[in-house]
Amino acid sequence: MHLSYWEYKTWLSDIDFTIVGSGIVGLNSAIHLKKRFPDARILILERGMLPQGASTKNAGFACFGSISEILADLDIHSEEAVFKLVEQRWQGIQSLRTLLGDENIGFKAWGGHELFLEKDETRYQNCLDRLDEANQLLGPIFKKAPFVIQDNHFQFKKIQPSYISHQFEGQIDTGQMMQHLLHLAHQKGIQVLNNVEVMSFLENTSEVSIVTDKFEFKTSKLLITTNGFASQLLDEEVQPARAQVLLTEPIENLHIKGTFHFDEGYFYFRNIDNRILFGGGRNLDFEGEQTTSFGQTDHIQNKLEHYLTELVLPDREIKIAHRWSGIMGVGHQKTPIIKQVSDHVFCAVRLGGMGVAIGSHVGQQLAQRVTDKI
Repeated sequence: MHLSYWEYKTWLSDIDFTIVGSGIVGLNSAIHLKKRFPDARILILERGMLPQGASTKNAGFACFGSISEILADLDIHSEEAVFKLVEQRWQGIQSLRTLLGDENIGFKAWGGHELFLEKDETRYQNCLDRLDEANQLLGPIFKKAPFVIQDNHFQFKKIQPSYISHQFEGQIDTGQMMQHLLHLAHQKGIQVLNNVEVMSFLENTSEVSIVTDKFEFKTSKLLITTNGFASQLLDEEVQPARAQVLLTEPIENLHIKGTFHFDEGYFYFRNIDNRILFGGGRNLDFEGEQTTSFGQTDHIQNKLEHYLTELVLPDREIKIAHRWSGIMGVGHQKTPIIKQVSDHVFCAVRLGGMGVAIGSHVGQQLAQRVTDKI
C-alpha cells in the first residue's frame, strides 16, 4: 500500500511508543504510558477488526484460582510463588474496576464455584482435606478466608454433593470492558489502527523500523503484547492455546448465577444475559489446540454440549446460538513474561488464560518497565 504524505505525517511520523496488540494488556500499557508522558505519540497496531486474540473472546471470568488449581500449584511451587500469583490476579481485577468502574465492565460478584464430577472422588476429598491450608495462605490477600463449602443448590447432576466456592470471584462483560478501554484510549489521544499486521521489525541504535502488511514506519520504542501470537515476533517461552466456547439461546427462568469450573478448570461455564456460556475442553486434544487458527472441532464441541445437557441443564431443551474460539498464551511457567527484550523493544506475554484477572496489572507493569528505561 502506498500511503500519502498526509497519511504518514498524521498517523505514522514521530511515534514515541508503538504497541502491537489492542487487547487488555496493550490498551492498559498505552493508557499508563500516556499518563506518564502526556505529550507522547502512542500508536497501537491491531491485526484484527477487533482485538484479535482472547481479549474480546474470553469467558469473562474474574478468576483468582480454584481450590484444585491452588493445591496443584502448591505441590510444585513455593507458597511465596503461589501467593504472589494470586495476589497479582486480585490486584489486576481491582485495577480494572478502578480504571473503568464496575458498571462499565458489567462486574458481578456472584462467586466462583468448583464442581467435582462423580469420578473425581479422590481429588474432591484432597481439596476438602487441604481447604484450611489454602485459606490460611490466601486469607491475607482477601482479608478473609476465600474458600467455603456450599451445597449443590443449583441442582447440577453427576457431581459430588458440594461445591468448593471462592467467595470473591466474579464475572464481567468482556465486550463492555473492551469497548470502554478503547474509548478511554481514544479520549487520551492514543491512536489505534485496526487490520494492520506487524510482519517484522529491525532495531538500530536509536529506533525500531517496523514492517506491516500495509506500510513501514519507525518508532522510538516497541511494545509487543500479542500474548498467544507472541512466537510470530519473539523468541520467548510461550505457546498458543485455543479455547473453544459455545453460547445458548436465552433460557426461560434461568436460575444459575456465577462462574463455574470442573475437571481441573479445563471446563467452565457461567450465566450471561439469561444464557449459559460453556467453554474449554483443551485437555481433550492439547496438540491440536496448540494453534493460532481460530475455529472449532466436532470432538470438543460435542463434549461441551454433552456436559451442558447432562450436568448443567439436564431435562431442558437447549439450543446453541453462537460458537467461537480465542487464542491464549501459555507456557511451562504460570507467571507472565514482562521484560525488556532489547534496547528499544519490550514485551508482556504469556498470561496463561488469566488475562481478565491480570491483564490490567500486567499492562501497568509493562508501562513501568518502559518508563524505568527512559
